[in-house]
Amino acid sequence: MRYDNFRKRCADLLSADAKRPVRPEAVHPIVQAYVGDAVFSLAVRLMLVTREPDRVSVLHDVGARFVSARCQAKAYEALAPYLTEEEAAVAKRGRNAKSSVPKSASVSEYRYSTAFESLLGWLYLSGREERLFELIEAAMNVIRAELVKEQEES
Repeated sequence: MRYDNFRKRCADLLSADAKRPVRPEAVHPIVQAYVGDAVFSLAVRLMLVTREPDRVSVLHDVGARFVSARCQAKAYEALAPYLTEEEAAVAKRGRNAKSSVPKSASVSEYRYSTAFESLLGWLYLSGREERLFELIEAAMNVIRAELVKEQEES
């Protein structure tokens, strides 16, 4: 994309009249994952701040572990049996969406974490906050147990 085209798109997004209704089913799964990543990251940060309000380095370290592809993949695998058909279909589209895999995760971990984030993004964009919070809380419990287990093993 040329720089002037990029600048125009940024200006359009930041303009006061940029608000338009979002149809979640029309949003690309990777964009849903982008939103889901932000939602989950914020939920994790808010949860951690209530437990450790004074130590940013601890917040960052534990927060990074919570939102890692590996932990999100574990959470998704634990929650998958409890998803509705519609939720499972959304997650599957997210899992199968084309994207590049970072070196910090295996292909499988990254695909399942993308499925998880895509589902959260779709729930958020759909306005299904009760279900969104339910899945976030369950995911945090799975991840917390996984991190405690790792801590005990090391």
